[in-house]
Amino acid sequence: MGLYSNSLKSINEIKDGATIAIPNDPTNGARALKLLANEGLIKVKEGELIGAKDITENPKNIKVKELAAEQLTSVLTEVDAAVINTNYALSANLNPTKDAIIIESKDSPYANILAVKEENKDSEKIKALSKALTSKEVKEFIEKQYKGSIIPSF
Repeated sequence: MGLYSNSLKSINEIKDGATIAIPNDPTNGARALKLLANEGLIKVKEGELIGAKDITENPKNIKVKELAAEQLTSVLTEVDAAVINTNYALSANLNPTKDAIIIESKDSPYANILAVKEENKDSEKIKALSKALTSKEVKEFIEKQYKGSIIPSF
């Protein structure tokens, strides 16, 4: 997840009253706010699922615009910046490692996981899928294909 802008090249260019769009779903919205907080743009309450109402300090009077995550790339011309999930950034030909003003750190706790119903956890099909998803070949594919934009967590 990263912060993108059509008009700004660094967070130092974010002016008083700037509008930043973030995903409106609880998980990604919280991630976006924490990304902004980690860069010192705002301060937020402690907690996992925080929203715009949980901003405790906002020295630049940033206006947070909550939108559906899939809309964020299309509003870059209408806002000063937007925090966009990597999958949507890649779909819009944005390269997170080159185009993002700021990006989540490599030690981000957010990762895709394989989740199954309890009764299916010992299924041979699930075991085969898990083995394939965490194989050396898949790891090498991710590293080659995404060049650091997506990082294997296994």
